[in-house]
Formats: sequence, C-alpha cells, structure tokens
Amino acid sequence: MPSVMLSAVLEEEPDLYEAFPPHVDPSGITILTDSPPGKKAPLKNFEEIQPLIQQGRKRELKLIIRENSWPINSPVRASLWPALCRQHQHGKSMLDGFYWDMVTQVFGTVELPDKPIMLPPFVEATHCLGYHLTRKGRAVADRVVSVLGYACPDITYSPSLYPITAALLHFMPEEECYHCMASLVASKEKMFITQTKLLNEVTWKTVMQIAKKHASAAQHLSRLSGAIGPERIYADWQWWILAALPFPHLVRVLDCFFHEGIKVFYRVALAILILFHKHTTNQNSEWYAEATKNGVDHAIDKFCRNMPVSPTKLLRTAFTIRALSSQYISRVFIKTEMTLKSKQVITGSRLVRSRSSDNLPTSQSQVNIQMMSHTLTIRELFTLWSWLPVRITMYQPVLLYTTEEHGCSLTTFYVRVEHHEPTLLMIKTCNNEVFGAYCSTRWFERNQKDERGNRQAYFGTGETFLFSLYPERAKYPWVGCAADGRSDEKLSHGSELFMAADSKMITIGGGDGQAIWMDENIRYGKTDRCSTFNNPPLCPSGDFEIRVLEVYGFAGA
Repeated sequence: MPSVMLSAVLEEEPDLYEAFPPHVDPSGITILTDSPPGKKAPLKNFEEIQPLIQQGRKRELKLIIRENSWPINSPVRASLWPALCRQHQHGKSMLDGFYWDMVTQVFGTVELPDKPIMLPPFVEATHCLGYHLTRKGRAVADRVVSVLGYACPDITYSPSLYPITAALLHFMPEEECYHCMASLVASKEKMFITQTKLLNEVTWKTVMQIAKKHASAAQHLSRLSGAIGPERIYADWQWWILAALPFPHLVRVLDCFFHEGIKVFYRVALAILILFHKHTTNQNSEWYAEATKNGVDHAIDKFCRNMPVSPTKLLRTAFTIRALSSQYISRVFIKTEMTLKSKQVITGSRLVRSRSSDNLPTSQSQVNIQMMSHTLTIRELFTLWSWLPVRITMYQPVLLYTTEEHGCSLTTFYVRVEHHEPTLLMIKTCNNEVFGAYCSTRWFERNQKDERGNRQAYFGTGETFLFSLYPERAKYPWVGCAADGRSDEKLSHGSELFMAADSKMITIGGGDGQAIWMDENIRYGKTDRCSTFNNPPLCPSGDFEIRVLEVYGFAGA
C-alpha cells in the first residue's frame, strides 16, 4: 500500500474471518476506513435501504450507495448486492433449487469435482481472477461460470464475467451468486457484462471516445503512449478496474456498478486517467519516470495497483465528471457499434462475413416466414438481418401480428405486440412498396408517465431505424449515429422523436414531418422526411393505403 494511503486509518478487525463465507481467505484483505469515526453520518444498514429498492426510488438509492463507504467487512453487502442484482432480472424469478438442478444436469452431481472444471470458451484464461477466494472458492466460481455458459449459449466472448462472479462470491453463497449473475447477463434496461467480441471492442472504443471529450488526460495519455498508440492502452481499460485496483476500491466500485451498470466502469476509468494525469504531469515524478521507462500501459497498471487515493476519493472523482450523461454514453456506444459493424461487413472493397450472417435465422424460421409472410422474401429477410443490432441476430424471428390473420385494429395490434422488445414493423402498400422500422422499445411504453404524471409523447432509443425494401433498398439510422463524426454535437429535440402511439395512431420518427404514420384502422398512412432519421418519404406519393402490416418479435430476446 503506498505511503500516501497511510492517511487512511488501517485496522485489522477481530471478526474479519466471520465477515466472509468459508470459501474466502480473508488473511490478505485489508480494511480501509476513510476518516476517523464521528466525522460523517453513520453508514446506512440494509433495513434502511431495502424500502428504496422495493419502491423503485432509484435516484435516492443511487446517491446513498455512492455516499456510503461501507468497509470491506461490512455485513450490508450480503443482502445489498443480491437485492441490487434482482432489480435487473428479466422475466420470472428463478425457483428455489433451480441452480442445483442445473448443476446436476451439467455435472451429474452437486458435489464439487476433484478435477479442474472445464470453463466455457467465452472465458479468457488470463483473466480468471479469483481475488481472495480459497482453492475451493475458485472451484465454486468455475462451476457457477460453467453453468452460466450452459444456460446462456448466446454468450460467445465475455472476459469480465469470471472476475465479477468471483467478486460476488466474497459476499454470498454459490446459489445466490448464480442468480445475481443470471440477472446481470439477462438485463435489458442496463448493460453490465458484454457477451460478444464485437461489444467488448465497442466498450473500449467508447471509453476512448468519451475520454477525448471529457478528460484532458486523454491527450496526455496519447503523448505518453508513443509508438504503441492509445488504442492498445484503452483496450485494457476494464482491467485497470477489475485486475489492478486494490480489492477495497474494487468492492466500492461494484457497490455502484450493481445498481447503475457499466456506466460506472466508464466513469471510474476516466477518473483513473484524470488521477494518472495529475501524478505524471511533473516530469520529475515517479509515475512519469515509470511511464517513459516501462511504457504507459505498465505505468497505469502499476498506478492502479498502488492507487494513491482512497475508494471514496476515487468515486468522487468519477462522479463529478461533468456532462457525462447516460444518454450521451449510450449515443456514443450505439454509434461505435454501428461503425464497427459496417467495417466488419465491408473491409476495403472485399466483402467479409459479418457476425449477423453467422447468426442467420434457422432453416425452420426461414420456412415459417416463407409460408406466413406477405411482405418478406428470404432475400429481403437476409438484408434486414444484416441491419439488425448484433445481439438481436442471435434470436429467431417470430410473427406476432399480421392484418391478414388478426384483422385491422390498433387494439388487437397492442394486445399482441406491446410487451415485445424489440419489434420489426413491416408495411406492404397497395402499390406494392415495402418498408418499415426496427423499433427498439416495447409499444407498452406509450402508457408510461413522466415525473409530472403526464404521458410521454415519444419514447424509444437511438437503436430504432427505418428501412425500405422495395422498390428502393436502404436503411435510415438515427441521425445521432451518423458516420460523419458529428454525433458528439448537441442534437435538437426534433432529432430524438423515435416512437409515439395512442388509441388513434402510431408514429415512427418525428421533427419537421413523420417518417411513418398509421391510423387506428391500420388502413391509411403517411410518410415524410423527418429530423430523427433524415429519411426521404418511404413511398413516392407520401400517402399510402396498407395492404398488409406484419410485426415480428424475437424469441427469447
């Protein structure tokens, strides 16, 4: 521990061994107390926090978690972490005993095997961090990750999954840990753990983008990086946090992460850069010498391992970075994903297989669509598939609603479609034009109310896009994802009007016109240029009569 850290009060608690489960070796764990007792308000216990979770008071909960620097041996995490993770579960909660049934199914017994457990291929062997788990604890972590791999075959690359599993096991039993990880992996509203190589790359490039705008330290880092270039530095960003930070710092970061999602990691990574910059601007400093002698990548790793500020100061630095909203981070993330995906499809003039074409609909799904669809040929299906977000291509398309079978009623449309997310909306006009939209958010959101109790006029996210399949074939993404690099500029309100609906109509795209508007009888519609997608009218006349409307969902999404 660096000398600067001596300002913190270090104390060995006599009940240290009682504070952790038996599969943890606490002998190497140091307890840090940021300030002498009495200076701050008493730390909250779980009984005081639980009502906030139950009532969905997320902002109050966020502030309390950020402000309460519980020591590493606090009993609060045994209840708090599972409760935070349960907030993000998708669908019904798991029944008691479900995990052990899965263990028996995978291993044939609930006894821990003597031999090493074969880990799933999405794990990186170099980053199977166990922290302070005993040998038995490591075997438990291996088993949890293996069962997750069995239960979630869509995960293809997830190096952070093992360390987060191991960290959870310091504060809870095995079954509880599995339920927490299953909730984080399946979370829809927030991202916690990337599950493909592409999304893993998107995260570090997102950090690099937001660092350029929000941390002058980024320029300093570029200068220090020299021949290796900043890309290699940022590619290791999550290991600054998960592998290099002292364990007490990591645990406090995870307190916030389990509530707020991966944006906490983004902020902490920027805070590390800011602090590293502060300690390397003086060319006589030990950290500047370390960076010039051994390379900035090694220097940042060593700097994190010897973090010269307390966990509280690190988080305060992270959460006081201005103008770094979740919406802004999401916009940069989506733009980066789209840019990388387009580069995968076309490299120079040579066409290569994209991840989407590796995850084409199954033969049975293709047959079903051929039999039922009045709007899609297989060729058009494949075109649409190449435009979908990468993670959605892992699921199979399911026809939820068609006017041919379910009638022309907006009420029936909502009954059959509103709880599905995402959805593909396909329109075929009486002039045989075919166009539609990928709708990122469920249509049920039309009923949501703002803080004043008023219904939200528009909802949806920047993943929503328009497309035309006949006579023109084109995709019209959100203007915030434009590939010309302008998406960092502040967008007008009219550029963020994705979806709107009520009992009388459906609208997709707004601002200076509506990209798609349909009436309550799903018979007539209009299309115009709009600010949200900067699209031309999707059919030449602007007005259209609907021959068929089809809506597809994605099984398991």
